[in-house]
Amino acid sequence: MLRKGKTYKYRLTALGDSMTMGFKNGGIYRTDLNFPQLIANCFDPSISFEQPSFSGQAGIPINMEVLVRGLQEDIGDELSWDKYLSAASHIYRTLRRIKNYWEGNMINLCKNREEPWQNQSVWGFAANDSWLMTEKKCREFLKENEPRYTVFSVLPDHAMYITGRMVLNPSFESKYEEHSLIDNIRWLDENGGIENLILCMGHNNIVGAVTNLELVYSEESDLHAFYNDRNCTVYRPEHFRDEMSRLYGQVAKMDIKRVFVPTIPYLTIPPAIRGVNIDNAKSDSSYFDYYTRFWIWDEDFDPERHPFISRKDAIELDQVVDQYNTIIRELAEEYEFHVVPVHKHVSAVARRRRGEEDIRSFPPDFVNALKKNPDTAYLVGGDHDIRLSTDYLRLNEETGLIERGGIFSLDGLHPTTIGYGLIANIYKNCMAKAGVNFEKEIDWNFIIENETLVTNPPLLLKDLRLLLRFLALGRQERFTMFSKNILQQLMEMFSFRSKEPEVF
Repeated sequence: MLRKGKTYKYRLTALGDSMTMGFKNGGIYRTDLNFPQLIANCFDPSISFEQPSFSGQAGIPINMEVLVRGLQEDIGDELSWDKYLSAASHIYRTLRRIKNYWEGNMINLCKNREEPWQNQSVWGFAANDSWLMTEKKCREFLKENEPRYTVFSVLPDHAMYITGRMVLNPSFESKYEEHSLIDNIRWLDENGGIENLILCMGHNNIVGAVTNLELVYSEESDLHAFYNDRNCTVYRPEHFRDEMSRLYGQVAKMDIKRVFVPTIPYLTIPPAIRGVNIDNAKSDSSYFDYYTRFWIWDEDFDPERHPFISRKDAIELDQVVDQYNTIIRELAEEYEFHVVPVHKHVSAVARRRRGEEDIRSFPPDFVNALKKNPDTAYLVGGDHDIRLSTDYLRLNEETGLIERGGIFSLDGLHPTTIGYGLIANIYKNCMAKAGVNFEKEIDWNFIIENETLVTNPPLLLKDLRLLLRFLALGRQERFTMFSKNILQQLMEMFSFRSKEPEVF
């Protein structure tokens, strides 16, 4: 029950996962560019939205853009076969340094802070982790699972738990060691009050089906199990309802003025999986015959050798997402939350899914900002046709300019800064309709200037096939310095269910 005349110290807070953290290019790096911060920037400058920084060593667990740029500085603008050994040496040294930093061997990661952050988000968390996971549990898990320093472990071990500690209890002191994300939001509500909460959870209840390329439905035992003890990639809709109902119910008991919850986009849209048809035939529907890893080219794909989910699986996944979104809408109505139609807007820009049909509608101010910036003006064609899509980023091999992509980052799963800007715009419009007053518009110039992947794409991306093949370490490119697919390791971080290494 909202108290009349109540004042709110915290105008904006967030409880969520990688989306509200601003995860992109394989890691969490600049949290000042996540979509809640872009919304917070539309308030009076005196309004704060405090959140942890992960800028050390260009982010955790990995920043593929920074990795590629560093490689380009070392070997030049082209990755040829004769440069593989020196490229591998550079990558190994870089990853080793990042691993040492985040596993606590270079600096103390704790921060002197007396209250919880306003952004309570941890990448990888499913809905139930919002009350199950605490800093103490993360710390105990890390203590029981010491980092490995082998050629099979080139990324920071258990990076999600390291991130969780820094969000849940930044000072690492006993005062908040048993606080969950929910507990920290409750603290903010009881110690100043929350006017607007972005509640963005549920993506990680199903994303494992894409990162693992298998559908394994949840059992009752998964609902109460510790993160690493779960054995599913997809929460059954009835289990999803139970989880979200408990989450929404706990938030509804707080004295928060407005709560905004998003619908979940189809997992068949992000380019983290590549749709391939038999004999590379053009798709005659919204679905492909197979969905495999984004680093496996269409003509290279072999269903006898490569992992995949089928057309039937993809349709089934989309149907599960439809059921999830129905549940979100029903629970939002029950608890009087505001639904943000993210699913509808993401579906509208899915080119590969819809063939060449173009129903995109970008904000006019965004289009004008693209035209104004000399590094992106070429992306705006006649009749304001925008050369941005949900494809994996592709550059013209001669000019180095973007031909497609630009909305999703190099991990294939999370948006670019421009993508987060578009999400911020969806939220802001919904929030304004709900009565939230903004002092400023979204700063599209700032967003575009800070999306270096679009304004200044690394030239090594011109030969995307060769670069991804190198990072994926196909069996012809294995070296003694590191011998496990970097891209696969990254995908595994978004799944509870462990999987044997893939051999291509």
